[in-house]
Amino acid sequence: MSDLRSSIERATPRRKKWPWVAGAVVVLLIAVSGVALTRGVGSGDRPAAGGTPVRGGTLRFALIDYQRSPDPQWGTNYAESLIGDNITDKLTWQDPDTGEITPWLATSWEYDKDLTEFTFHLRTDVTFSDGTPFDSRAVKANFDQYVNGDEKLGILPNGATLMPGYLETRTPDEHTAVIRFKKPLASFLQASSFTANAGPGFLSLSTLKLSAKDRTDPAKVIGTGPFVYESWKPQVRTVLVKRKGYHWAPPALRHKGEAYLDKIVFNTIPEASVRTGSLESGALDATLDVGTTDEKSLADQGFTIIHRAVSGTAIFFNLNSQLFPTDDIAVRRAIQLGWNRDALRKTVLTDSYSVATSVLEPSVLGYADYSGSVLKYDPRQAEQLLEKAGWKEGPDGIRAKDGKKLVVKLLGINNLVVNKPAYESIQQDLKKTGIDLQLTVLPIPDYAANVARAKTDWNITAANRSRNDPAVLNLQYSPLLGNGSYLTEDSAGIDVDEVTTTLGKLERTLDPTARKQYARAAQDLLLDKYALVNPVYNPSQVIAHADHVHGIVFDAQSRNHFVNTWKNNGK
Repeated sequence: MSDLRSSIERATPRRKKWPWVAGAVVVLLIAVSGVALTRGVGSGDRPAAGGTPVRGGTLRFALIDYQRSPDPQWGTNYAESLIGDNITDKLTWQDPDTGEITPWLATSWEYDKDLTEFTFHLRTDVTFSDGTPFDSRAVKANFDQYVNGDEKLGILPNGATLMPGYLETRTPDEHTAVIRFKKPLASFLQASSFTANAGPGFLSLSTLKLSAKDRTDPAKVIGTGPFVYESWKPQVRTVLVKRKGYHWAPPALRHKGEAYLDKIVFNTIPEASVRTGSLESGALDATLDVGTTDEKSLADQGFTIIHRAVSGTAIFFNLNSQLFPTDDIAVRRAIQLGWNRDALRKTVLTDSYSVATSVLEPSVLGYADYSGSVLKYDPRQAEQLLEKAGWKEGPDGIRAKDGKKLVVKLLGINNLVVNKPAYESIQQDLKKTGIDLQLTVLPIPDYAANVARAKTDWNITAANRSRNDPAVLNLQYSPLLGNGSYLTEDSAGIDVDEVTTTLGKLERTLDPTARKQYARAAQDLLLDKYALVNPVYNPSQVIAHADHVHGIVFDAQSRNHFVNTWKNNGK
């Protein structure tokens, strides 16, 4: 590791420049935004989106989950990342349709040929809401604490998930930040725009000095974003108000000045029927997490339904390679082949969702379609694989081998409205092939507590990972990082070094052609050669809103930004 660092420091780097400026991006996105708008992603300040934007008013918005802390760098559910993304900003913005990285708090950037050093040139006019400047010192303080944590303050480290191998942030001048890593990290360019769970939204130096407990006071959580906290009531609501003087929204959004809305009230409403009823009665302006059975009725009543698939992985069944019976590749392949994807599409999903045809969601660079091979419905082949491997059907229809039943235990999350019904559909199909899939689908806190025991207690961990970059596969499945299938040197029939090397190549280049090839090779290993994952469906964030609401933005991780949002009546 030290040899690598010294060789980088001695090298004369060849740098890749991205000379973006605010005016240059507008021309690029004019053609894109029309497409994005039809998916609910576009800019709300265009006349085509409902007329001339009106300033003022309060947006009443419902969520299935609640914000457990106002600290945006801590949150791990959708509600927390969505709210955090509206009080903080990122270095860059990722276009949700093309995947391209464009300016935000950084106006331009370059990186060395080894992809271990990324230099960002910052805007000079950005401030935190307490009036202090956003500068390279703030970037360094945020990344240092985000990655390493602070034990004395009770701040947990987040570096392993987004910035593995982080060394330091150098500050050669007030508006230049140089972020350095121990080894190549191509995905860091995308990470500089990352908006999903536990994202590195920038907090003021005064906030970074506070303990985790003190950061539960929303008045002390200071960001650079278009909104600031007014109040936070755990499990009930979070209220944001407009940040006065804000004028640095991503150029790609073509928004000038402050947010249009005066206030946003995020209401936590776990029951889908209550969210829908509140929207219908006029108590809400919009709701996320629309129930699948409510989409059509709300549309028929004149409400607008917008959605975007969550870029990253599909909802997956990560198959435990260390635990009986999923340590048997025949069982893993039978799980992939033994359930009816067409039935899932017709009976559980709406047009806002799609059946997964790879572990990557289709918007991610390098996605490949496996629906005609390992991810097709072929119960006969599944039964043949199990028979050949010695799994014999018992009197109750469940197969057994060496006196042990083919029981597969699944741990999942109920944070998305489609999850449990989708798993139940698969459960019914797999039972026909002799597999007893037992479901435990829990709220996020309980799920998180059980994940710690997943290696020894659960055959399947069901979830997804938001990350619009093919290196999400390396982060999720590399034995050196997420190790989603719990690979070890004694994993039966699996070359762990091959998996590690193949996935690691995704971090060694930003060349799109090469990354597509590496992503295909990674998917081949995970889905075909070793059958380590069973993708289920591509999750989507679905919003229903009244016709007086305009300009809700979905970003590249399908989180919502409200700087462009406005209401016809301004009330």
